[in-house]
Amino acid sequence: MSTTAPTRTHNRSWLDRHFQISERGSTVGREIRGGIVTFFAMSYILVLNPLILSTPDSTGAFLGGGTDGPNFAAVAAGTALVAGLMSILMGAVANFPLALAAGLGLNAVVAYTIVGLPGMTWADAMGIVVLEGLLILVLVLTGLREAVFRAVPQQLKVAISVGLGLFIALIGLVNAGIVRPGGTPLELGHNGSIVGWPSVVFIVGLFLILILFVKKVRGAILIGVVVATILAGVIEAVADVGLRADGDVGGWGLTVPAIEGSIFSLPEFLTLGQFSLVGAVTKLGIVSAALLIFSLMLADFFDTMGTMVAVGSEAGLLDEEGNPPRTRSILIVDSVAAAAGGAGGVSSNTSYIESAAGVGDGGRTGLTSVVTGIAFLLSIFLAPLAQFVPYEAATPALVVVGFLMMQQVTDINWRDLSIAVPAFLTIILMPFSYSISVGIGAGFIAYVVLAAAKKGGARKVHWLMWAVAVLFVIYFALGPIQDLLGL
Repeated sequence: MSTTAPTRTHNRSWLDRHFQISERGSTVGREIRGGIVTFFAMSYILVLNPLILSTPDSTGAFLGGGTDGPNFAAVAAGTALVAGLMSILMGAVANFPLALAAGLGLNAVVAYTIVGLPGMTWADAMGIVVLEGLLILVLVLTGLREAVFRAVPQQLKVAISVGLGLFIALIGLVNAGIVRPGGTPLELGHNGSIVGWPSVVFIVGLFLILILFVKKVRGAILIGVVVATILAGVIEAVADVGLRADGDVGGWGLTVPAIEGSIFSLPEFLTLGQFSLVGAVTKLGIVSAALLIFSLMLADFFDTMGTMVAVGSEAGLLDEEGNPPRTRSILIVDSVAAAAGGAGGVSSNTSYIESAAGVGDGGRTGLTSVVTGIAFLLSIFLAPLAQFVPYEAATPALVVVGFLMMQQVTDINWRDLSIAVPAFLTIILMPFSYSISVGIGAGFIAYVVLAAAKKGGARKVHWLMWAVAVLFVIYFALGPIQDLLGL
């Protein structure tokens, strides 16, 4: 018995030993499959990030050097490059199945708020992103970011994971056009009815994945996405559906599943290095620049915490206190990615909850993230092929993973109102506000308030939870504070 185990370890490949594939109950095949699924679930960012970052800055200039309009190709190439490198770094250093790319929400703040401020250029805005990432990196290296993470009660971490499950499911439904803004804040399809061939693709993909899950078929999510993509391509070839427009509610949501011309393209990396660390401070002043950095930092700080918990829980990698392995390494890479996104001129890069799609299809190690990163790098040259997968074919995976994450809700003690109410607010406000940070902030504030209301409860709350709750109060009141200061 004593000689068998060393022999098995010796016979394992370097890949297996480095990524602990066998220890985590996975195989190289599953990791590759999971990485591909995660890429499919995230590939929309290659189209959406250039669209969001297409606005001119306050001087009228466009990102990537566009003169008459935005340089979509350059922004897409930079987006893919940074996402690929950071995802590979996460897998290789932290050995965690978490992929990264330009953060939605964060890029919108940069495009619709920061670059529109008087005198601000794209380089100045990206400089703020770099500073925000470096600040978070300092918090990680000093141990503060990890300490905050470990101070969060375990059941509140469960609530974060459940809330993210609902959030990711809603993202899938909205992106696929199954749920849309209407007469009420949201409604089914168009005027309460499901319309258009793209919706059919989504439904077929969703039920195919669910049926394969029930039958316990390996690779259910990847099979569903591939089949739905092929179906979408056939439908587009026959029916010429086109993109969804205001008057045509039945079109594809973001990309059309069709390829015109060559599937290869040569990249332009014109956004790389286009940032200024001091531009925002000189043009806006220290206080205004500091508030902008603070708002970006707090969202980035806690979005990653929630995503890390949710993905780790889905992969079965959390310890008894709800902490993933190599927490500090995960947070370091995520912080570096935030700064790298600014340095690459494509906005802050952050961990993606869509990584849970790859985990749901078997990914358990950093090899999954490495595969996703390689796929992003290949997409630099295969942009037309990468954009072939429409929202409607990829988003069924998000709904299925949302269901899997929702199952943890039974781990919350719903009879203890001091934890049940914060958990409830965390769960509902993530999808309702369309923000991970808002859900976490509301849950934290409610937790410290209700815990303090119990006899002797205030002393039991970790001081970091109090500090973070105060920061979230400031974050939620940032608009009035800026108005009060005349900023």
